[in-house]
Formats: sequence, C-alpha cells, structure tokens
Amino acid sequence: MMKDIKNMDILKVKGDKISKEEDMVIVEYPFTIFINDEELITLLCSPNSLKCLALGFLQSEGLISSYSDVKKIRIDEDKGIAYVYIDEVNKFSEKFRGKRTITSGCGKGTVFYNVIDSFKSKQIENPMPVDIEKIKRLIREFSRKSELFLSTGGAHSCALCHDDGIIIFEEDIGRHNALDKIFGRALLDGLDTRDKIVLSSGRISSEMLIKAAKRQIPIVVSRAAPTSLSVEIAKKLGITLIGFVRGEKMNIYSNFTEFY
Repeated sequence: MMKDIKNMDILKVKGDKISKEEDMVIVEYPFTIFINDEELITLLCSPNSLKCLALGFLQSEGLISSYSDVKKIRIDEDKGIAYVYIDEVNKFSEKFRGKRTITSGCGKGTVFYNVIDSFKSKQIENPMPVDIEKIKRLIREFSRKSELFLSTGGAHSCALCHDDGIIIFEEDIGRHNALDKIFGRALLDGLDTRDKIVLSSGRISSEMLIKAAKRQIPIVVSRAAPTSLSVEIAKKLGITLIGFVRGEKMNIYSNFTEFY
C-alpha cells in the first residue's frame, strides 16, 4: 500500500442499496519547513517526494535560486519536518519572519505570494512552437500516469515534459504542491527548464503561472481552466497558456496568432 493512501471503512450507497465497504482515501500530511532552525511554514501535502517539495517551494518563494544555495537539507518523515540550512540568513529573516500559514496550495496558496511580483518576471527568452498533436499525446500520457487520482479521486498531478514525452511526474493533494515537487526534482537533477512544457491537472491560477514564468517555462498546459489574471500574465510574458485539453479539444489563451 502506498504511504499516501489509507484504507478506511465507509458506507457506500448505490440506489436503494447500502453496504459497508473498505475504500481508499488520500492521506493529508502536515509538512513543516524549518530554515536555519527557524520555522517557516507548514504545508498540507501528500507524503511523497518531500525533499523535492521543500526545494521547489523555497525556489518558488525566492529563498534559493539553485541547489548550491542549500548547505544542508534533512527530511524527518516521521515528524513531517524538513530542516534546511542556507547562507542568506538576513534575506530569510527580513522577508518571512513571523509569516506562517497552513495550506494545501489549492485555495489562496501561501501568504508569501504577492501578485504584483508576477509582473516583474522576465519575458520568456526562448519561445517554443506549439505542436497541437504533441500536446494531445502528452495529455494522454499524463492521464495514464495519475495513479493516485485513479485510486482516490483526491489528487492533482503535474509534469515537466519535453515536447515528445514526460520527464518528471508528481501527484499531491494540492496542485501548487505538485508543481513545486516537479520543480524541486528539476533543481536536484540540474535540468534546464527553458525548453520544457508544464502539464497540470488543475486550474491554472496567477500563482501557478508565475511559478512557471520564474523558471522560463514557455508553455503551460492544463486539463482544466486558467484564471483571467493568469491569461493576462501569460500574454505579457510571452507564455503560451493552453487549457481544457480533453480528447481532441483544447483552448489556447495566449500567443495563439500563429495558429490562424
């Protein structure tokens, strides 16, 4: 049994029949990140790829820019704690002291995010042409990989891709967590993200979009909808944003003039 799934007894109702059955429920796991022995935040997440989640989150929030910024990282899975040590103590203290929230990353996300920062991100330096047929194939591959969702119906997934296949795939109860996990893995593996595609199962909010923009991701794709602000940011920064990719259909929200 996967550690991110728990069996629980339920009453199942089908029409006029009621039966007691065992069902699989996704695990919600409190994961607290400490920076230089000072508590930063508790994320509610799925208990997998925790090192990747910690690193991806810290990079998204601007506390680290590369893995070399981390002097040491230790994960205590029993206690649900990441101990991370970095050199920029003053930068950490000034920006985050006293700011702590608990989040699954599916609602408003973290308190650290400021939407105004999104417009300070750089224009995409290496735009990438979109092959519609390849996007359809990637989403089909993506859907087949969603084991946690298929088992529980309670997970989001994200992937980092070449245009011809998935490189990194992660699932989590929170779509922001899943995104930070793939970016944390890319950070650990030293992957260049400037020629990659992000796939997501969930809504693309402005915060999700800007996390991709910070890594110079040229194409962001989702099975679900974007928000209006994420579309505006994508247009401003030159990111191709694609939503509602289902079967033979998709909506292209930005940089779509080349498709006419």
